[in-house]
Amino acid sequence: MIINCIAVDDEPLALNIIKNYVSRIPFLNLQRTFGDGISVIDYLSSNEVDLIFLDIEMSGLSGTQLLKTLTKKPKVIVTTAYRDYAIDAFDLEVTDYLLKPFSFERFLKAVERIRNLIGETQKQNEVKINDKEYIFVKCNGKMVKVNFDGILYIEALNEYINIKTNSASLITLQSMKSIEKVLPESKFARIHKSFIVSLSKIDFIEGQFIIVANKKLPIGNKYKKRFFEIISLKGD
Repeated sequence: MIINCIAVDDEPLALNIIKNYVSRIPFLNLQRTFGDGISVIDYLSSNEVDLIFLDIEMSGLSGTQLLKTLTKKPKVIVTTAYRDYAIDAFDLEVTDYLLKPFSFERFLKAVERIRNLIGETQKQNEVKINDKEYIFVKCNGKMVKVNFDGILYIEALNEYINIKTNSASLITLQSMKSIEKVLPESKFARIHKSFIVSLSKIDFIEGQFIIVANKKLPIGNKYKKRFFEIISLKGD
């Protein structure tokens, strides 16, 4: 699991410390750092993150004011030099509160807690998704029911996707990322930036290609290792 995060602090030294700590933790991916809260609002309007390292006392928009503006809150770890903000921070449902200067060990403990919380949420979501056997997609002005067991593969077509079944090709306005979230991991695998395949529909694998219903689907280098891990587990 990779946790995408951003750091917000108006002190460059504090941001450098967080950058250094994050670089030592393999499951953290620091997307960006910010010196003010206003820029964060703009960034989050078009980008998703899992975690924010957030200073409370900042010029302009404070950390607490920033949190109050967010309708969809990522996990938050407050980083501050002031103890007085602890109650306010936890009222805003932050996950942890790091008092500056904090050690790497304390930082690691906080992010491990975040990882456990996100992992539990993902497991709960997977259970809910796996309970379903179908989805509805909008195609030609209709909401079409698509059974998971009927899908052969899914192909990206710019802003659209093509859900290929035995009997039809359903073109719908949706991203690969969004469709991937609702597909049960036990039945599907991303094999390429442009392809998701139904594991049960694979006829055979030949070199860098998967054959499904006489269609040759490429295995991208980015997805190759994970795909072969999945099919190895299926074979155990």
